[in-house]
Amino acid sequence: MVRRTTRNATEGIELSPVAAAALHEELPAVAERTVAAIIDEVPSYANALSGPMGETIRGAVELALGTFLKLAVRKRDSTATPMTPAVEGAYQLGRGEARSGRSMEALLAAYRIGARVSWRDLSRAVVERGMPAAELSEFAQLVFAYIDELSAASAAGHTDELENTGRVRRRNLDRLIRALLSRAPADAVNASAEHAEWEPPPALSAVLLPASRIRQLVTLVDPRSLQPTEDVQLQVEDRVLLLVADTGSRAARQRLLRAVAGVDAVVGPTMAWTEAAASYERALRVHAHGVDGDHDA
Repeated sequence: MVRRTTRNATEGIELSPVAAAALHEELPAVAERTVAAIIDEVPSYANALSGPMGETIRGAVELALGTFLKLAVRKRDSTATPMTPAVEGAYQLGRGEARSGRSMEALLAAYRIGARVSWRDLSRAVVERGMPAAELSEFAQLVFAYIDELSAASAAGHTDELENTGRVRRRNLDRLIRALLSRAPADAVNASAEHAEWEPPPALSAVLLPASRIRQLVTLVDPRSLQPTEDVQLQVEDRVLLLVADTGSRAARQRLLRAVAGVDAVVGPTMAWTEAAASYERALRVHAHGVDGDHDA
């Protein structure tokens, strides 16, 4: 029934009319079973396949299977490559999943389940129509090469979206830091925090320390702490700044001082987060006097 074999998903194979008809009949049911299996087996998708996102994912599955059918029934002399819409759809699906907060692991798990269900159901359909075992092997190669290509496109979309989102959020956080350090009006500072999707802590403390020690301190403090990039111009050349988030309590202050012990840092006073500039300015004055070693400003 397979008159030409290939291992390249974009080249496809040519199925007999009987096998092609069997696949065409099976596709809607295969799509539904694929979506149902993903819901059942991937926890991240348990509540995701209803509403607009559910329609998007169902549409992607149907587009993928429909494109697979076009590949499978192509004529031997066909030069057209119908992969583009499905690959683009897979790429955009990966971007959407990243925006929705689902991990790459969840996305690839969904593809693995999709591959399993699709192969099980499609192979049964063609075997029932008499496809020999030798030709079934070529059919399997097409199925898995095709799904590999789609999953790679989705993974690329997921990665690109995370990188883009990270860059955008980093720029927004830098704008927030500039607003704080320049003593911008409260409404502008609050708007910057909201735009950066940053949840303000009760207090911030400015810490000036050598660049070589910043990574060590970042692992010990509240993740809401703010670290400027090189795009934020600071008033000190030989130190970097970390605005450390905490509760503003005495106990939190003591934890911070213990965290910087031995780091050769200057720690500004703990201030309400909107007053972080005062902590930074105090730390700068202490540093300007050339105090050596850790110092509580």
